[in-house]
Amino acid sequence: MHAMSNVTNDKPEPVRADEDAADLRRIAVTYVDEAFATGRHEGLDSDSLAHAALFAAFRDLVATYGEDATAVFAETLPGKIKAGAYSVCTRH
Repeated sequence: MHAMSNVTNDKPEPVRADEDAADLRRIAVTYVDEAFATGRHEGLDSDSLAHAALFAAFRDLVATYGEDATAVFAETLPGKIKAGAYSVCTRH
């Protein structure tokens, strides 16, 4: 996986064309995690950050794919959530 920041100037490295979609999603999650850490450091609560991130994500999905396609995607989320797709700890 490619590094998030260049050691000399702390700017993100450009995404390479040979990186696959899963790698790009992992890189993107790292950026979002860093934004959450910055927001928490500046006093924002995790709940507010999560709601804002979801709003921004759905706004971009609607802009890219439209309301209908985004709604179909959103309908798959309850099953994925219940199946643990977004859990970070081991399920018991």
